[in-house]
Amino acid sequence: MLPVLMQRCLTLTFARHSRLLLRHKFATVHCQQTAAMSSLLINQPKYSWLKELGLSEDNHGVYNGSWVGSGEVVTSYCPANNEPIARVTQATLAEYEETVQKTKEAWKVWADIPAPKRGEIVRQIGDALRKKIKVLGSLVSLEMGKIYVEGVGEVQEYVDICDYAVGLSRMIGGPILPSERPGHALIEQWNPVGLVGVITAFNFPVAVYGWNNALALTCGNVCLWKGAPTTPLTSVAVTKIVAEVLEANNLPGAICSMTCGGADIGTAMAKDERVDLLSFTGSTHVGKMVGMMVQERFGRKLLELGGNNAIIVFEDADLNLVVPSAVFASVGTAGQRCTTTRRLILHESVHDTVVERVAKAYKQVRIGDPWDPSTLYGPLHTKQAVEQYQSAIEQAKQQGGTVVCGGKKMDRPGNYVEPTIITGLAHDAPIVHTETFVPILYVLKFKTEEEAFALNNEVKQGLSSSIFTKDMGRVFRWLGPKGSDCGIVNVNIPTSGAEIGGAFGGEKHTGGGRESGSDSWKQYMRRSTCTINYSKDLPLAQGIKFE
Repeated sequence: MLPVLMQRCLTLTFARHSRLLLRHKFATVHCQQTAAMSSLLINQPKYSWLKELGLSEDNHGVYNGSWVGSGEVVTSYCPANNEPIARVTQATLAEYEETVQKTKEAWKVWADIPAPKRGEIVRQIGDALRKKIKVLGSLVSLEMGKIYVEGVGEVQEYVDICDYAVGLSRMIGGPILPSERPGHALIEQWNPVGLVGVITAFNFPVAVYGWNNALALTCGNVCLWKGAPTTPLTSVAVTKIVAEVLEANNLPGAICSMTCGGADIGTAMAKDERVDLLSFTGSTHVGKMVGMMVQERFGRKLLELGGNNAIIVFEDADLNLVVPSAVFASVGTAGQRCTTTRRLILHESVHDTVVERVAKAYKQVRIGDPWDPSTLYGPLHTKQAVEQYQSAIEQAKQQGGTVVCGGKKMDRPGNYVEPTIITGLAHDAPIVHTETFVPILYVLKFKTEEEAFALNNEVKQGLSSSIFTKDMGRVFRWLGPKGSDCGIVNVNIPTSGAEIGGAFGGEKHTGGGRESGSDSWKQYMRRSTCTINYSKDLPLAQGIKFE
């Protein structure tokens, strides 16, 4: 009897001990989860404004009329301090498939709406963005790392292209052409392509989607967006704003769908024949792979890839324009614009003076937290970018370059590096011909106009370019067939800071795509040449008789 009693006591004691252990374990897990949640910036009072954008600690990363997401959970980090902001659950391939199906169904509704009525919806999207422009710009600054005024300016680009697209909604059309046959009309008809896939990069997480989205919608297309994996909160916040407009107008939310994800989602979009046009913004390396996948299925693509942009300064240039232009174009967004000036090509007579003045201006650039209104220069986007910066500087030194200014990682929290100027490299040094997405400016010398133009054109990319001169003959030679081979050709202004009214894009390894203004809308539509016989005869073209 005693052994049995002892056994029962031991059993009860073990059970009680197990319950205490389990209670302690659950309490520990709960504390860890609570600590993890409290460590997120979104839970700190300083960043409570994030919730005005509909964001929370954990966010669904798929929108197709409903918010879902059951894939990998990713944490978004602030580049200024590398602290976690919030989490997003990415799309699975099954959720991508469901989203494509819903988006294609939504197109059947959207395509039947007259273009001016579609323009009205785009106008409302622009107005909704206006109301959130400061808080959304703050998110761009917090998550991407660009300074606050640039973050707000990026949202303004989306607003501006919405305004542009509203006007376009009443202007889209093709010509009526003269037919050589009597009783015949020859017209050009433009129709939407259908589903436009948009893959955007981290450096402009709002504006580039806006360029595509506003024009695509006005043209009668639906959109499926995959933003950069490192700026998922911006993708979610923008989509929430757009979705509210669609839902308020009793339209399918899937007209503007979104799938957060990595290379698996991007590859699926590139290979998917249901994606009628794929707009891709990113590196030349990845863009080449995307382009080949789309081409393999004879799909349409719009590629906005790298740039190795140059400012050329002639001996007659106004240096009071040159210096601030070179500084803004090379230091702005911490060298992470596709239009950033990476090569400063100086006439030998002004070389030393310009280098001295630009280096002096570099040292006066105010570096700090990107959301501080006085800051002009913030962090790089990721730790990997810092490593690329350090590697590029070492390569430049090995190839004969001299660091005139900067050259080091800064001793402060976050991904901060010194804006850097390097002289003494050969124009064809491998590092000069490599687009490194960091604030490094390579300074080169030239003697003649012909040499300068050749230096501009010798790199593989062909995005943006600029000269500084007062010689009008030289200006028009620069704009002509033997001048710059880039898509953006400027005079007496920087390589960056393009307006939305012109077509944006470049040649060669930049991809050849065009977004934003001018006739870029044509990339989002398919053209049909239509011949209508309204006579009772059947004459053939070219006077052919077939009787």
